Amino acid sequence: MIGLIVFGVLLLAGAWKLLRGMYFVRKARRLNAASDALEAETAATKARTAALEEQAEAEKAAAVVALGFVAEADLDTEHGQPVPPGQEAALAAVRGGDWEAGADWIAAAGQDWEERWSRVRDLAEAAAEDDAWLLAWKAARPGDPTAALVDADTAVLVAWNVRGSQSGARTTQEQFRLFHDLLLTARRTAQEAQELADPADPVPYMVEQPIAMGLGYPHEQYEELWAQITKRAPKLLCAHTSALQYWAGKWRGSHELALGFARTAADGAKPGELLSVLPLIAHFENEAWVKELRAEEYYKEPEVVAAVDAALADLAAAAPDDRRAVTLRHMLAWMLFWQDRDAEAVEQFRHIDGYIGAIPWSYAGRPKQRYLYARDWAVRVTMQSQ
Repeated sequence: MIGLIVFGVLLLAGAWKLLRGMYFVRKARRLNAASDALEAETAATKARTAALEEQAEAEKAAAVVALGFVAEADLDTEHGQPVPPGQEAALAAVRGGDWEAGADWIAAAGQDWEERWSRVRDLAEAAAEDDAWLLAWKAARPGDPTAALVDADTAVLVAWNVRGSQSGARTTQEQFRLFHDLLLTARRTAQEAQELADPADPVPYMVEQPIAMGLGYPHEQYEELWAQITKRAPKLLCAHTSALQYWAGKWRGSHELALGFARTAADGAKPGELLSVLPLIAHFENEAWVKELRAEEYYKEPEVVAAVDAALADLAAAAPDDRRAVTLRHMLAWMLFWQDRDAEAVEQFRHIDGYIGAIPWSYAGRPKQRYLYARDWAVRVTMQSQ
């Protein structure tokens, strides 16, 4: 009898444990279901919030476009300003094998060295992709100084294309080796172009500037090259912007050297010669290179504000149709935005809008986003204040 009672007690205890276990299992399931539901609701709330934020941003962007500004999809990230019709025709002709059209196009620039340099670079970029027409030109006109010049700049571009645009840490040793060898070849080609050139032409010496930067010319050697350029064209803006890269801290100099070079050139220029862009570029390069600098603070420093003011006065004195002014306008738009001078920034954005293949936008991994962030902010603030 006692055994039966013990057995019954054990049976009841087992049943209790079973029922108790089933209770906790059901409770755990209810808790898990509630947790899953809560997570699903949270995810749905986040999605709705993100959708509302995206819709709000789209409406803001549409409002800016409605004021006459270019939509994101239509922004040109390759060019800093509209391409002249003559350039398109010349490039189409040489790509079709008509090298004479390219030769005539460069010749038409005459002694406008800025324009000559621009046209040489355009043809060199085409030849870096396919140089069959350039080889035909050189064969038809041995010793042609312009063909030699385009050939030299093509060699420079090929070398830099091999190196790529990544930082040194992301560039392979094989890339560096080929880059160095190709630059040595480019230097010989540039020297040949210099020997054939019109003694007044600074462009063959400009071709050597990126070679000097890549090969690491000592400062004294670069100064000798620079003297060859400036004795032929002392105020050539494109030559100065190239020299500024050499003197920058990321290449062969420092911020102090770059800024000193920029200030000296700008101070020695007449109003309207647009060399005031050089201090702006020097400051921009410094802010982009030094990670500790904060744009919202750095660009408001008195010396940067003074440089922007000087550049605005320089721009006002320039010829209205001076195509070189666009480089300055891009830099002004960026710096005026960071200085909270939004109405002045909008004036520059109206001039450059649609074409953003220039610094500072081109330095960003997503140039359109950088441009739109600055432009749309400045436009909205300006409209709200009116």
